[in-house]
Amino acid sequence: MLHIHHVNLQPIVGGGEIYTRALTRALADAGAQVTLYVNPTVRLWDDLAGARIAVVKSGNEQELLQQLPDKGAVVLTESPISPQSVERLANAHRLTGFAHMPMYKRSGESLRPYRLLFTVSRYCVDLLRAAGLANVYPEPVYGIADLARSGEPVIRRSPYMVDRRKFRDVLVGGLNSLLDISLHEKKPFDKRPGLTLGLVSLIGPIKQFPELFSILAPILARRETVNLEIFGSGGYAQVRDLRRAVAPLGRRARFWGYQTNVGAIYPQLDYLMTGLPEKEALGLNALEAQACGTPVLAPDAPPFTETVLEGASGFRYRDPRQDGGRHFEEIIDAILAGRPRPDPRIAAREHLAQFSYPALVGRARGVIKALSDLT
Repeated sequence: MLHIHHVNLQPIVGGGEIYTRALTRALADAGAQVTLYVNPTVRLWDDLAGARIAVVKSGNEQELLQQLPDKGAVVLTESPISPQSVERLANAHRLTGFAHMPMYKRSGESLRPYRLLFTVSRYCVDLLRAAGLANVYPEPVYGIADLARSGEPVIRRSPYMVDRRKFRDVLVGGLNSLLDISLHEKKPFDKRPGLTLGLVSLIGPIKQFPELFSILAPILARRETVNLEIFGSGGYAQVRDLRRAVAPLGRRARFWGYQTNVGAIYPQLDYLMTGLPEKEALGLNALEAQACGTPVLAPDAPPFTETVLEGASGFRYRDPRQDGGRHFEEIIDAILAGRPRPDPRIAAREHLAQFSYPALVGRARGVIKALSDLT
């Protein structure tokens, strides 16, 4: 039985962590023994340990290096590792890993010590190869909609994710968090009349939400029955910039902060909106929404061309940076005029099957074989 030492030391919960959780389960169900090394402050892993899964808490990379076997282990990383630790891991072990960030205007030099690289979309496979990396697993290891995380109520929380390394985040973001909570403590989410569009995502740079909504928010603002609900948190600057971008919507744009019970959110949205495409690896939120029957509005570009089936699981619109949002505007007007809203669970059933858990277990068998073949 192959023993995989799976590593994700991220201190936050984003798409990469949801993916890590699902893949860990799939690798175990496909026949591997998995030891998962995680940041002790993240509660996502609390109920993951089982017959073939051990969870080890590692506060930093130095602890990780001490906790791993002395040499010869199969190490599969999911989170970024410093160059110094990569060198030590590569010298002592069979180092492999996931490249979760697309190689869009990025160098692949830091990934060359890895014996084998995996990624989550054909878009990212092609970018890795274009970056000159030959050690790329040829098939995307697609993620899945993993919604079984929490039954907490969907209530208003602060949208600020305070980065303790940044004094401004600690000071300004912390003060704003206290103000938000004091003014709107525990306000439950209520779907308002009209068309409800939603973001369910970390508010981070790769999503490019401020740039997207600087174009789209004025279009939505001119349609008085459209609401925008924003579920997620981010650093102070990212939230500030998004607030500025959606300001034309006024009170029709609401921030709800980080939520764990996303399965209760998607069915209350008419459409999920994604961010801009080129820095996005796959978009697990798009898969989650479709699994709940909520269609997606996404730019017509990879990776969303892999995850959103036009007309069946949502609608893809021309990149608004290319046409000033005219195509998006046409789609919104058609929806407001009565264009049928697709249910992805019915109209895109075969498409969504490739993002199911049984499909992930099948892909995990391929990953196990590839790792077993390393010498």
